[in-house]
Amino acid sequence: MLGYICKYAPIEVFEAMGVQMKRMEPEVTSFNQADILMHPNICSFAKGLLEEALSSDEYEGVILTTCCDSIRRLYDVLKEQWSDKFIYILDTPRVTKDAGVMLYEKRIRDMIHAYEQFSNKTFDEDKLKQLIKDRQQAEEIKRKENVLNIGIVGARANDSMKKILEERGVNVAFDVTCTGLVRKLLLEEDNVLFGYTRGLLSQFPCMRMEEASNRDQLIKDYADSADGIIYHTVQFCDNYSYEYAWLKEVMTKPMLLLETDYTKQSYGQILTRIEAFLESLNKNIVKPKKRLGGQGTMYVMGVDSGSTSTNAVIMDQDRNMKAFAVVRTGAKSGESANKILKEILDKAGLKREDIAWIVSTGYGRVSIPFADETVTEISCHGRGAHYFNPKIRTILDIGGQDSKGIKLSEEGEVIDFVMNDKCAAGTGRFLEMIARSLEIEIQDLGPIALQSTEDIEITSMCSVFAESEVISLIANNKEKADIANGICRSIANKSYSLLKRVGMEGDYMMTGGVAKNEGVVRAVEEKIGAKLYICPEPEIVGATGACLYALDHMKES
Repeated sequence: MLGYICKYAPIEVFEAMGVQMKRMEPEVTSFNQADILMHPNICSFAKGLLEEALSSDEYEGVILTTCCDSIRRLYDVLKEQWSDKFIYILDTPRVTKDAGVMLYEKRIRDMIHAYEQFSNKTFDEDKLKQLIKDRQQAEEIKRKENVLNIGIVGARANDSMKKILEERGVNVAFDVTCTGLVRKLLLEEDNVLFGYTRGLLSQFPCMRMEEASNRDQLIKDYADSADGIIYHTVQFCDNYSYEYAWLKEVMTKPMLLLETDYTKQSYGQILTRIEAFLESLNKNIVKPKKRLGGQGTMYVMGVDSGSTSTNAVIMDQDRNMKAFAVVRTGAKSGESANKILKEILDKAGLKREDIAWIVSTGYGRVSIPFADETVTEISCHGRGAHYFNPKIRTILDIGGQDSKGIKLSEEGEVIDFVMNDKCAAGTGRFLEMIARSLEIEIQDLGPIALQSTEDIEITSMCSVFAESEVISLIANNKEKADIANGICRSIANKSYSLLKRVGMEGDYMMTGGVAKNEGVVRAVEEKIGAKLYICPEPEIVGATGACLYALDHMKES
């Protein structure tokens, strides 16, 4: 079996020789080997490919194309590590006119000759001709009526992304990423390989192809058939990030930027972002039938299962809050959920059968055994913020493991959102780490920061490096108050960048446990030049929004 990664790879040539071909889509848990053999800033897709290749015995070789420097470096490493296997890189021309076709045909013939020597197999052009006849089909847009149609653009979209969409009843109208579309196979009877090569270079153009291929206009034309666009790019791949920035200015359809690193651990954030995007399009999936409560008054519950705290709210049918509770999230989110269920029912003086509908949100939302429905924390924070203060247009949510910027409409609907990427910098966990280094309680970090008399800059936002920086400052006898204030200001700087990305518009609200930190609140307010609205219990905003979604469900049922 030969692995390949690019739609410009001539896989049919090998299949005509009886070779099984497999598109490599890495989904790894770490980059241990890649970080040793490659530079740490090589794109995560290339590192994932190396990890998959070195951990598998199924490949007799890999076919690469010269799409970027990361893949060229991957080729060098694979040639060194797999000296006994067929590792080949095709220099794919950027031009698609006859000169480019002739050049690529020659390079494909050179590759065929190299593989014939490696494998002792023989290429038969008549077999390729028959294979093309059997497989010829046109590229098409597959829009469906009465369902949500999503288009995928950018760099290669892995199978887990499409599976998330399919499981939610969403139709992928088109996929114009690196490997998304049906391959374009052309047949020229008198020159089979030349015609085949022309077809390869005539596919929906990738970023590296010539400007005359009119990729930008093609994307806009395709977008007309979709309700929304997911633009996917790979971590450390700048080319597609530039294209997204341009498209965001000219595209009229809603767009979600989804950056992944091809690790299994990124699934949670991918799921949250995609679900929140679907919710923002107001195309709700059919919900189960409602369940009536046991009393004359109808009650609903929202549960927000976060990494640090699990929060719950009970409301009646008139949107009056009956009770709320906050407990520390333990090692298992399900156990914390059961604990908070008992606590909030006791506070409200209700029984489980009195609750008509329960909506869960947060990263642990799928682990709440008694929930009837799940909604992402992004949508719930938007609804919750609007409930507490209808003037809010921009939310900064800093929780235990991530931070988000959320833009709201006048009606409290999510217009846009951004999230930090798998990094504890600027989150509750980050503050807990710093508090331990300063040998103070986490709840004292904010008040101490307010006592600062000297401005100290914490230059690194990486949690590990920032902690080292704090230890150095302690060794230099800097005051705890000044160090704490420096940490708060560094969080404010990161938060400001997040809000700038989503689009800053007053009024502003801060939610999540970090909103209880007076030092961070002051630093953010100074950075954005505006006051932050903080509700009495900022950790229950998401659970409140979940309650409101539960009430909406009861009205619709």
